[in-house]
Amino acid sequence: MAERVNSPRARYREQTRAEIKEAALRQLATGGIEGVALLRIAKEIGMSGPALYRYFASRDDLLAELVLDAYDSAATAVHAVDTAADGRSALRTLTGAYRAWAVAEPHLYLLIQGTPVAGFTAPAETVLKARSVLGPFLSVFAHGRPLVSVDPLLAQLRGWLREKPEVAAWVEQWTERPADDPAAGVALTGAVMTWPQLHGTVSLEITGQFTGMGHDPATLLDIQTALLADTFQLP
Repeated sequence: MAERVNSPRARYREQTRAEIKEAALRQLATGGIEGVALLRIAKEIGMSGPALYRYFASRDDLLAELVLDAYDSAATAVHAVDTAADGRSALRTLTGAYRAWAVAEPHLYLLIQGTPVAGFTAPAETVLKARSVLGPFLSVFAHGRPLVSVDPLLAQLRGWLREKPEVAAWVEQWTERPADDPAAGVALTGAVMTWPQLHGTVSLEITGQFTGMGHDPATLLDIQTALLADTFQLP
C-alpha cells in the first residue's frame, strides 16, 4: 500500500529532504555548484552518507530539484508584478523584479543561468519552469505594435507558434490569444527579445563585471527596457 501523504513517516521524509536541500543551498551560496557535496551535507545535518542516499539518489538528483526550486523562486518574483498596468510600467517592473531576485539570490541565479555543470542534464520540467518565469512578459507584449525592423524575427516566431502546439498553448495561457492571432506572435517576439537582453545585463552584474565601471546596473537595465518598449510601441 502506498504511504499516505500526510502520515508521520511521509512528513518526516519531506522535512528531511527540505533540510538536505537547505544545507545544499548553503554550500551553493558559499562554494558554487562545485561546493555541493552529499557527504559534507550528510555530516552537516548529522546523517550518515548511506542514509542521505535514501532521500537523493545522487548529487545530480539533488541538483535537479534545486534547479526546479530556483525557477520557482524566480517565477514567484515576477508573478507578483501587476501586469495590468500600462505596458511600459509593467515591463520596467518585471525586469526590475527579476533583477532584484537575481541580486538577492545570486547562487540560485547562477545555478540556472551560469556555466553548465559538466555531465549534468537538467530535468525535462525545466522547460516548463523557465516558461513560467517568462510568462508575464508575454502578457505585456501582447499589446505591442512592433516596428518593421522586428519583422524578420516576428515571422520566424510566428512559424514557431504554428509548428509547436506546446508553445502556442503556453502563449495562449498568458495572453488569451490563439496562435493564429497576430498578437500571439508579437507577444512571443517581445518576450524572446527581452530574455537575452535581461540576462546579459544581470549576468554581468552578478559576476562582478560592472564593478568599477561607474554606473548603476539598474539604470542601464531601465534604459534597455525603455528601448524595448519603444521598439514594440507599448502603451
